[in-house]
Amino acid sequence: MKKFFLISGLILLLAIGSVAGYGYYMYSSVQSTVDKKMHVTTDREKSERREVEVNIEEKEPLSFLLMGVDTGAGRTDRGRTDTLMVVTVNPNDESMKMMSIPRDTRTEMVGRGHDDKINHAYAFGGAEMAMASVENFLDIPIDYFMTVNMDGFQEMVDAVGGVTVNNNFSFRQSGYNFDEGEISLDGSQALAYSRMRSQDPQGDLGRNERQRQIVDAMIHEGAQFSSITRAGDILDALGNNIRTDLTFDKMMTIQNNYRSARHNSETLDLAGSGARINNIWYYIVEEDERQRVSSELRAHLGLEGEQVVVNDENDEDS
Repeated sequence: MKKFFLISGLILLLAIGSVAGYGYYMYSSVQSTVDKKMHVTTDREKSERREVEVNIEEKEPLSFLLMGVDTGAGRTDRGRTDTLMVVTVNPNDESMKMMSIPRDTRTEMVGRGHDDKINHAYAFGGAEMAMASVENFLDIPIDYFMTVNMDGFQEMVDAVGGVTVNNNFSFRQSGYNFDEGEISLDGSQALAYSRMRSQDPQGDLGRNERQRQIVDAMIHEGAQFSSITRAGDILDALGNNIRTDLTFDKMMTIQNNYRSARHNSETLDLAGSGARINNIWYYIVEEDERQRVSSELRAHLGLEGEQVVVNDENDEDS
């Protein structure tokens, strides 16, 4: 697995880092794309699992929730999250950890009072419920989120001129044949490649890996664009398909203060097993495994040993 940072958002961060070569016009274009098209506001000012908001100016370790949603570009319905990925970044030791949460993972839907598949949280309550449910599941703060329309993968791959990946085994999906070995993909092919799971012995985990391959390849291609025309195509694709609570100024600060962390990345696995409950299939993560992953992520965020206090609306005043 190559270096990874902020899913397709890294392409945007790379664009930000490259705008100096294009001057004020491109800088202004990136700023406008982020703040006018990509940025969305939420009701929360910070994670309830932090006493104060994470200080990115002081390079404090931070976390992101990256979500691939099953709505097409331009649609306004929420849909569900096909992909959930948690990324923690620690600039002090220049490292980051990322972990995919299988979409069928059974956990509490924070705000609804019952257990369900974790990918339903976004459909029930948007990014805020998804963040709250992931925070509750992993016992870590989620500082920022980013959603990517999965159908927008196609537009973004085409914007960078296609991608090349190394396929572990041959399969057929959505009318395309994908041979084993190194293959080149356009946007439509990349979308089909990234969505296959029924033929993969690893199921969701295998699909998550193919999606990471596509993202990593987009990062590689996006870092090499050399014309204003290609940069404009990339910005249009990102603006059409990505939503985040990050502002342009925060992206600039993160790009400056945290970018070295992408050179030392680690992928964590979340072990579990399938089970049927009330005739519905779930991915069940045992408590010791959940605590193991939680402890590793908390330590990476510099939180190990801290007492996390979450407000409870049912608590009485003392």
